[in-house]
Amino acid sequence: MPLQYKIYPPDALRTTVQLPASKSMSNRALILNALSLSPYPIRNLSDCEDTQVLIDAFNSKSNQFDIKAAGTAMRFLTAFLAGMEGEWIIKGSKRMHERPIYPLVETLIALGAEIDYLEKEGYPPLKIKGKRLKGGEVYLSGNISSQFISALLMIAPGMENGLVMHIENEIVSKPYIHLTVSMMEKCGVQTKWDGNDIVVKPQVYNSVEFVVEPDWTAASYWYEMVSLIPGAEVTLKGLGRNSLQGDSNVTNLFSDLGVTTEFVPEGIIIRNTKKGTKKFFHDFVNEPDLAQTFAATCCFKGIPFLFSGIQSLKIKETDRVAALINELKKSGYLLKENEIGMLEWDGERCLPEKEPAIDTYDDHRMAMSLAPGAIVSGSLIINDPKVVSKSYPDFWNDLKQAGFTIEER
Repeated sequence: MPLQYKIYPPDALRTTVQLPASKSMSNRALILNALSLSPYPIRNLSDCEDTQVLIDAFNSKSNQFDIKAAGTAMRFLTAFLAGMEGEWIIKGSKRMHERPIYPLVETLIALGAEIDYLEKEGYPPLKIKGKRLKGGEVYLSGNISSQFISALLMIAPGMENGLVMHIENEIVSKPYIHLTVSMMEKCGVQTKWDGNDIVVKPQVYNSVEFVVEPDWTAASYWYEMVSLIPGAEVTLKGLGRNSLQGDSNVTNLFSDLGVTTEFVPEGIIIRNTKKGTKKFFHDFVNEPDLAQTFAATCCFKGIPFLFSGIQSLKIKETDRVAALINELKKSGYLLKENEIGMLEWDGERCLPEKEPAIDTYDDHRMAMSLAPGAIVSGSLIINDPKVVSKSYPDFWNDLKQAGFTIEER
């Protein structure tokens, strides 16, 4: 029997939370620090598992790296090692070996890299013979993981001929690419982004001191809880108006689900307003990591929804669309995937399980987005709750501090 947490909600919610640091910013900062040979430590670096595996890789004296289930680390480190002298092997968890990496690997090979698949063609684990890449002109689909594009951009200044990237189709998670470009520019590297073409000429990174922002995606789970509890008020420390993170759009999106945001010197205060739209429509192409939070919130509030732009969710830690359909059905909500990239709930219900036990599929966001369902049902069981260590290790402790009761089973 796997570890389970049984969660009971508080009667009221008024608390202050120190959110984890952004793993997206942390992992980019680690790569850029290494590329610039920076002497500066990164301030407010994330302590999550996804960042720790990257730290361990940089501190390792071995030429073999196990990045476990960390997708960002797999993509970023593959590109980084391709341009570093030496022979390297990079592997991950069973699920990581099921997540395709060929769009990145084949592009790197076109730029001069030497990379072999050690098991299944197109998937990790990989053997890399690192060297300075020639660079050049490549075409890459924009409707796959933006991490492939970010991985290539960060190593582009070190290529002999630089990089000209033509991105075809609609770009998924564009704010994450903007985040990468912004952090590169902070290090003195200039990029030219015109439409779907990005040009990076050969350049040298400057060393800078990075300060990582708190994680706006982690904030979304507190927005969800505030949305579900009348009179709720939560202070989230350290968040600001001009964030580099695309998921800061949560402030606008949750206004339709009854949450206001007030920016104050110490961060933000979010409050329940008892208001809400009758049906929620959104294209999540720029914020795919928020889709689970909003699917769960809408169901728990009884608000039908139609989401588009979520095609990248099928190649995350799990097939998040299928996982949402399976797990929300346990609580009585019948969701439909009408076509790839779309998810809908038209309000149709079924008889919920007497005591639903939510499976998390080795996916931190399944645990955190569905846990607030306890507010509606009175209690909820989460299987394998420790998966939150991937991005928000203190999630359950923060819930306890906020008044939730959590029983280990």
